[in-house]
Amino acid sequence: MKSAYELAMERLEKESPSHKLTDDQRSQLAEIDSLYKSKMAEKELLLRDQIQREQAAGKFKEVESLQQQLSSELRRLAQECESKKESIREGK
Repeated sequence: MKSAYELAMERLEKESPSHKLTDDQRSQLAEIDSLYKSKMAEKELLLRDQIQREQAAGKFKEVESLQQQLSSELRRLAQECESKKESIREGK
């Protein structure tokens, strides 16, 4: 007799079957992760340095603008990373 969990997992597998990744796909995904983590770290270091300089100068309007830019850039890079990873998972 199957548990409710096993039945739910079977239904889920029928609705959207999981795809097994090849070793090549896994390495590509890891490479993309590494690349985008470094891009995000680089952007964060650059903008945080600028934010600190503007704070020291008392330019709080610029600080707010730079913080919004940092947030926007990190979000954009994360979305770009996920988009590329999704295309690899789909086999494109």
